[in-house]
Amino acid sequence: MTAVPLDRARTPPSAWYTDPRMHDHDRDALLARTWQYCGAASALAEPGSSLHADVAGRPVVFVNDPETGVRAFYSVCQHRGGPVGVRCGQATFFQCRYHGWTYNLDGSLRGTPQFERGPSFDPGAHGLKPVRHAEWGGLLFACTDPDAPDLDEFVAGIDALVAPLTVDGKAFHMREVYPVNCNWKVYVDNYLEAYHLPHVHPEYARTLDYAGYREELHGWWSVQRGRLEGDTGYYGALGEGVELFYLMVWPNLMLNLAAGRLQVNMVRPLAHDRCEVLFDYYYADSTSDAARAAIAEDSVVSARIQAEDAEICERVHQGLASPAYDSGCYSAKREQALHHYHNLLREWYGKSGVPV
Repeated sequence: MTAVPLDRARTPPSAWYTDPRMHDHDRDALLARTWQYCGAASALAEPGSSLHADVAGRPVVFVNDPETGVRAFYSVCQHRGGPVGVRCGQATFFQCRYHGWTYNLDGSLRGTPQFERGPSFDPGAHGLKPVRHAEWGGLLFACTDPDAPDLDEFVAGIDALVAPLTVDGKAFHMREVYPVNCNWKVYVDNYLEAYHLPHVHPEYARTLDYAGYREELHGWWSVQRGRLEGDTGYYGALGEGVELFYLMVWPNLMLNLAAGRLQVNMVRPLAHDRCEVLFDYYYADSTSDAARAAIAEDSVVSARIQAEDAEICERVHQGLASPAYDSGCYSAKREQALHHYHNLLREWYGKSGVPV
């Protein structure tokens, strides 16, 4: 599909955001067929350690099998669909919470209590179903589409761009979850442009060289780059002139990277008009007194910015749902990454049957 030039392009129709049918389509035809961030790889550092995640509405469990290494499965029992998890602490096997069926860490069926196995019952056909998984930069991902390209294709070039900063080398510190009453793509759209910064985040905008803020487009991802200036609050310890990277990785992952700190944000749709945003904080140093003070300030600043974003996104969703609006236009100076993302959506939707 040929993209319309930015100065003549129109934004997507409001139905992409407000039609209730789009929720299931986005979950099944988009998010379930792409790589989804699940958490810190360090959670699986020890043999027998495990991590549960939601992957496009599908429950998934990761485990570090002492025999075969990290594996991922749908955490769904093959008896009646019950929830499967580790029994407690370091796992030696999985157990269904519904009827007690157990599975080895390689996913094979282990035990079926109070269940008479008839002659036609095949234990080999009742193991946990595996899920594709990958690690990049100390982050864990899963994809429920066996035919999707490898994760490396989607993140190619990021490490070289942000060097000497790295996504890797930072320890997980905490997770915050923010509910937002808007379609998940409204939140993504908001992230992808700095046009709104002076109006929605005036205090934060004053810490940036806004005139020098720029966007770059790279295949399945884009980046917004800015430099600090003046009174930078939390970032003051980094020093004036330090560069910040705001990366959007297809389709719903955001990486906010600065010296010593990484925020991983993932937008997860809950309904056509509700989503939640996972904020995972990673730091190179989270134990020194100076680091703890900086992290506390970071949390306060991030919560304030998130509240400002949530409020405007909820208002925008209301506007998209009104009869006064269907489609708009782009700022050629400030919405290049937004246009890039919408073109990816158009291409994906066109292949999956959504009118574009």
